[in-house]
Order: sequence, then C-alpha cells, then structure tokens
Amino acid sequence: MLNTCAECFSKQQKIDRLVEENQRLKAQLGREERKTTDGFFGSSTPSAKLPVKEKSLEENQQRRGGGKPGHKGHGRRKIRPEDADHVRDVEAPVCDCCPHCHGKNLTDVTAEERSVIESVPLKAEKVLYRLKGKLCLDCRKVVRAKAPSVMPKALYGNQLVANVADMHYVHGIPLGRIEAQLGISYAAMVQIQHRLARLFSGVMHGLIEEYRQSPAKHADETGWRTDGSNGYAWLFATERLSIFEFRDTRAGSVPGGILGRKHLPGTLVVDRYQGYNKAPCALQYCYAHLLRNLQDLEKEFPDSQEVRTFVATVAPMLSLAMGLRNQPISDREFYRRAAKLSEEIREAMRKPAQHLGIRAYQDIFIDNDKRLFRWSKDRRVPAENNLAERDLGRR
Repeated sequence: MLNTCAECFSKQQKIDRLVEENQRLKAQLGREERKTTDGFFGSSTPSAKLPVKEKSLEENQQRRGGGKPGHKGHGRRKIRPEDADHVRDVEAPVCDCCPHCHGKNLTDVTAEERSVIESVPLKAEKVLYRLKGKLCLDCRKVVRAKAPSVMPKALYGNQLVANVADMHYVHGIPLGRIEAQLGISYAAMVQIQHRLARLFSGVMHGLIEEYRQSPAKHADETGWRTDGSNGYAWLFATERLSIFEFRDTRAGSVPGGILGRKHLPGTLVVDRYQGYNKAPCALQYCYAHLLRNLQDLEKEFPDSQEVRTFVATVAPMLSLAMGLRNQPISDREFYRRAAKLSEEIREAMRKPAQHLGIRAYQDIFIDNDKRLFRWSKDRRVPAENNLAERDLGRR
C-alpha cells in the first residue's frame, strides 16, 4: 500500500537528497585524501612523484638488521691471485730498528696478502700508433695498416666516443663534468656528438621500419621539460629496440609520424589515450591501467558491498590475463586458457549492476571489445604495457 501523505513524501525526498549528497561528499573527500598520499594522478602517479611514501610495517621497523647474536659471520672474502687484475709487491719499510722495541735484529718474513678493490680514474689516454706498411714493387704504392678502433681522420678513438655518448645521454652527466674527468674540451665533445649524429642519420628509418613490422609494438608518452619549456617524451618500443621522440605536443600526429598511414601487421599495446586511435594497426589496451582504475573504484566507494564484490571478482582475472603468456605452458594450452579467461571477463562485464561506477567500468570493456582481447589471440601480444612504462621510467 502506497503512502500518499504529501508531508511524508516531501520528507522522504529530502532524506534521499541528503543521502545522495552525503555519498557524493564522502567520495570527493576520499579523492582529495588519496591525492595527498597517491599524488595528483592517483594510483597512476609514478613512484618518484609520490608526495608521501608508505612507511614499512611497525613490526618491520622494530627488526634489527644483520646477523643474530652468536652467529658466526663469513667475514670479508679474500681475492685469489688468479682473480686479481693486478698483484703488486709492497716492500717492507726501510728502518734500522724495530719501531716497537727498538731492536736492531730484523729479518725478512713471508709476505701477508691484503685484498683491496680500487678504482682506476677514467681519463683519456694519448696513443701513438706506428702504422707499418708494405711497398708494392709493381705499382709502387704502399699498403699500410690502419689504426684500430678509430674513425677515418678522427682524433678520438671509438671507445672514448662511446664513453662520452653513454655518460652524457644515458646517464645524464653534464658535458662540463665529463670534460673535467676525461680532460677533453667541451667543444671537442660537441663536435664528436655532431659527427655521430651525421653517421647515424640514416639509421632511424631502419629502426622505424623494424618497429612497424613487429608483431607486438608498444607506445607511451609522459611530460618532459627541455631547457625550462614543457613538452612530451614519446616512446615507441619493442623487446629489441626503443625509439624516443621529444616534442612539444601530445597530439596524435606524433605516433602518426612513426606508424605511418599504411596498414601494419601486429598489434600496438597502449593505454586508452585517444592519440593512438588512428593507428593503422590493431590495438590492445593495457590491463595494468584498467586494474588501477578498478582499485581506484574500490577506494572511492569503500562502503559499497557491490563494488567490493565486483573488484574481488574482476581483479584476479585481469592479473591472470597479464601473466598468462609467461607461464611455462604450451601454446595450445595458452590459447585454451586465454579463450576461457577472456569469456569469463566478458561475462563479468555483461552482468547487470546497480552501481553507476561499476556500469561505467563495464562500458569500457563493452565499447572496446576489439581492443581488449588481442592478447588472447596472439601470445606474442602482452595484455599490459609495462615494457614501455619501464623504459620511460628509466629516462
């Protein structure tokens, strides 16, 4: 029987509005609290940019490191003569009497070994090669040896050139500091890098073509500052190579320039950023991002039993999908399990839900079905984009 009391109906409407506002404010408060601990991007915030690092457990803080009392340590291992890079004899001190008792009856004893690990300063060496040759008695021309490991007409050897490039571009050491360490002038190192750029100018096209033909391609981007200006670092990678593009835009024209317009084989593994939507190949969306989104949903609605049940059901499926290709099973077994698992994920996304957050999450899988299950059809295609994220994180 319906209650037709106008006053009661008005009160119930007010209660419903207050309950809805309370839930909305609690969710907003939860998001703000997570920003202070997880960072601006929530669970997707890089670990290096977390405002507050999670402390270790209380019991772990109270544990003392090292061996337990009474434990006999192994001690420092001595360097065996056959493992040593150098074996050097150090003469006994020259003295007329014993420094302890001042006695003058001193005699030689067996040498005592002392193991030391030392660092050799990295410094450029000046090498003079004497290039021997032979004279041809027929044409009267000289056939002469070439200096090893040095480019034609170059003053600096290949090892030094490689060291400078590695120190500056891989490890980020300023050229000024390299100059002080190696003793090579700043201007000379700039010229070295310019020559390398000219030598490798044609290599980029071959790398891009290899990337395009790969069965599993990865792409990702992140914010990047160059000389104080905001920009983006783009990464296009496979298990064999990494191509970096540093641009001032996040537009889809950047991946378009790498991928081209012609249809490509294989699958491009990315997050759900729209800049990759026009890629001329199949797409696989990253399950790691979707798993973080699922965990964020549980954090945003901690009081919802429906959300907790949904997360507890779907999260193990996503984790299993990401690790299935690396399990020691045959390809036949992999595809059997992958087909079953992908169907279970689809069923979970089609299951009716009351919570709007669950519905929005389910819509991601329903609307992007062709971009979420490529991993189950080709074992070479991972269900996550960890390769690109790790490669970008190291830069």
